[in-house]
Formats: sequence, structure tokens, C-alpha cells
Amino acid sequence: MKTPSPEITIDNRKVGLNHPTYFIADIAANHDGDLERAKTLIKLAKDAGAEAAKFQNFRAPKIVSDYGFKALGGQQSHQAEWSKTVFEVYDAASVPFEWTPILKEECDKVGIHYYSSPYDYEAIEMLDPYVPAFKAGSGLMSWPEVLVRMASMGKPFLMATGAADIGDVVRAMRAVQAVNDQIVLLQCNTNYTAADSNYDNLNINVLKTYAAMFRDVVLGLSDHTHSPAPVVGAVALGARVIERHFTDSNDREGPDHKFAMNPENWAEMVHQVRTLERSLGSYDKFVTGSEKETYVLQRRCLRAARDIKAGETLTAEMVEPLRPAASGAIMPWELDDLVGKKALVDMPYGMDLRWENVGV
Repeated sequence: MKTPSPEITIDNRKVGLNHPTYFIADIAANHDGDLERAKTLIKLAKDAGAEAAKFQNFRAPKIVSDYGFKALGGQQSHQAEWSKTVFEVYDAASVPFEWTPILKEECDKVGIHYYSSPYDYEAIEMLDPYVPAFKAGSGLMSWPEVLVRMASMGKPFLMATGAADIGDVVRAMRAVQAVNDQIVLLQCNTNYTAADSNYDNLNINVLKTYAAMFRDVVLGLSDHTHSPAPVVGAVALGARVIERHFTDSNDREGPDHKFAMNPENWAEMVHQVRTLERSLGSYDKFVTGSEKETYVLQRRCLRAARDIKAGETLTAEMVEPLRPAASGAIMPWELDDLVGKKALVDMPYGMDLRWENVGV
């Protein structure tokens, strides 16, 4: 028996509760401005078990206001450690549009899906021929028009919900569900400091809320921590899309390296989830093939508590439940039906009782 659940198809890969978890490695800005490095990270992500490699297409003047960030009076949160201005960091981290066909070709070559999150209308149009689905980052939750544009492109739509309250999520979902019925809704926390305290704020239980409120969507987790534990927990709660940042070294300079996962940790995360998926198994409760021997060895049947002679009337004191439970023996829950009947044969101490050996 399988529980009915939402299901989408991403380039012939079915994604949903009854299918394996879909892993997206967000390379983002970890290419460090080097195309060959970006191609290397694609292969490393594939080798580590990712099914998709994702970049981000933004252009500094289209995503940040240099004036606005300077007006804040100082860089905050994870940006406080940047030696350059926010505008300069975004400008250096941007993926040139002309890389797109090259990165897509590299992904095809190694057998991994190519993604890139667009952050403006021009990027959406540019990416459309290359991506199997669109992914909207959490920062777009305040811009519903661009969410709707992505969702209306006729492809599955993945939406992260970091730094949002439930009202934000409802507003965005109403907008995108009007134009798309293949949606992945990702719980997310947008703290990029890699601090241990971030685990206290992941709130993966929100997945239960999403499951109750939005029954027609696939659930996922977009996460910026290192431990596999939240990911395994999210999958246990029903997430079937996992997105985490990916790098080859957390020691490199750059805005995304510190909180990204390296290939070794990524592979271990995938391994633990695959082990969980095997363990989740069926919704039915039954005696499995691996239990058939222990079914006999550990269960009890009714056995003679002393030597019983043919013709004796059986009482509760004359039998006791003991292992092993021989096939065809009388079970302890049948004791009331046994008491008062007569033994038809001699039964030595320890022998299992059977209905063919007792009578009225």
C-alpha cells in the first residue's frame, strides 16, 4: 500500500513522497569567478551523490542597491566579515550569462541536472531553454510578480521560504498556484553565518504545517548548516527535495564557502538519507521476510507445563507460554478456548499443544 501524495516530474525524474529524495547542490558563488572551477564543482557534486547542480544568475545592479546597503551604516550578519562592499561582492560573484550553455553542457556530460536561480526578469528568459525547473530563492518572497513569472514558464517551480512568516507563504502560494500545479515548497532559514546556534532556528517541523496547509505540493528543505541530521529529519517528515550549498573546501575565501558542504560531508548526508529511505519502507504492518525465522524463535505458543496424560481435562495451570512458537501450535491468546477440553494423546512436559490433539 502506498499513501497517495503529490508528485512532480523534473526531466523524467519523478519527485514526491513515494520516490527517492532529490538532492540539489547549490554551487552558487563558489565558482570564485572561474569557469573551469565551476565545471570541476559540477563533477564533484555528481560524484558526491547530487542529482542537480545549481548556480545563481544575478547581476549586482539588478539585485542590490549600493546606496541602500551603505545607508544601513555598516554591513551586518554574515556580510559583516566581508572586506568588500555588498555591491562589490555580488558583482564579483555573479555568473556571466554566457557561461550558461557551457555549464549546461558540462552537467549533461556528467549526468546531472543543471539549475540556476534567476534574480531578475532577463535571467528568467535567458535560463528558460536550459533548466528543467525554476528555483526561486527566499529573497524573492517579497516580489510576487517575479515568482509568478517563473511559475508560469510551464515547468516545475521550487520556492524557498526563508525569512518569511506564514502570511508571506500563503500570499506567495496563492499567486503561484494560480499558474502552476507542480510546486516544491521548501522550508528554509536564511542565516548564512555557519553558527552552531542556527540549528535552534531551522524549525523543520514547519514541514508538518506545510503538509497540512498545502496538500498538493511536494515538500523540501533548503538549508545552510553542515550536519546531516536536519536533512535526515526533514526527509523523515516528508521532504523529498534537499538543497544545500556545495564547495570543495570550506577554507576558501568567498561569500558562500563557509556554510557550504564539502564533497565528503555531502556524500555522507546522501548516504544517511538513502539509509533512512530504505528503513522507512512500507506503510503496511506485516511480518517481513527477514523476520520469519525470529517469528518462530521469539514468539510463544502453549506448551505442556508438566506431563499430561491422554484423557485429562486441561486447565490453565497445565500449560504455559514458551518459545519457540511451533507452526500450527495453539497460541497464548487462545487459552480460554483450550481450557476444559480433554487431551487426546499423551503430551510430555514442554510439548506444544495442537488442536488436533485435544477434544471435547
